[in-house]
Amino acid sequence: MATSPAPRLTARISVNDLARFMVSSDTARMGIIRRAKFPQKHPVIRYKDVRPVLAAYLSDAGRRVNPLVTAEEMFRQRAGDPASGPLRQDDAQKSIEVLHAVQTMGNQLKQYDFHASPPYLNKLNLAGVDISIRSDLLVYGETKGKAQIGSAIFRMTQDDADTDEAKEKRKDMGLYVATLALRQLSEAPPSNREVAARLCMSIDIQHGEVFVAPNANARRMNDVENACRMIAAIWPTI
Repeated sequence: MATSPAPRLTARISVNDLARFMVSSDTARMGIIRRAKFPQKHPVIRYKDVRPVLAAYLSDAGRRVNPLVTAEEMFRQRAGDPASGPLRQDDAQKSIEVLHAVQTMGNQLKQYDFHASPPYLNKLNLAGVDISIRSDLLVYGETKGKAQIGSAIFRMTQDDADTDEAKEKRKDMGLYVATLALRQLSEAPPSNREVAARLCMSIDIQHGEVFVAPNANARRMNDVENACRMIAAIWPTI
């Protein structure tokens, strides 16, 4: 059973939850803030074991599928083992779906030169809110002889975009995540490469889309900073 740790005293939210906050109703926003302040300690962290498998596969220049096959077999055994418990079994089954989904994105992802990311990049704080961003991969590129770098963040949730409105909302969330990845990298680049918006992205695995940070992102960042001011103001009252 999930337990509730002590409330976080400093306003803090994950990048994906902040993106969801940006496209949600006022009522839903309050729920997002409440869950961020009083996080549940779950016995199983969803997709925890498949995330490094995806990162290793995409950062392999040859994109060899053998590691994916090996991982799928491991997850299949876990999904069929009652001793694993229902939550781990369900996570294993969904992890298999993720492994299949990433392979269908081959054409979209083959243009990118992915590399392993440091465990932690610099923290990002906007308007008094700590934003938790974990870069899954660094992305290398070059333009006019200039070495560039970006950051890729995985999004792994069931694809619920079955209407045009839902698809647009999912796209908007992806663009917010990509824009924040760009902001994080720009504040403290991990190398002397030039940070490039075109290489900062949210990879929406189950939806099969790559959302790249737009070059013109001042309005989007202004909206995010205003949202963070709201979160910081509301935080002590919840």
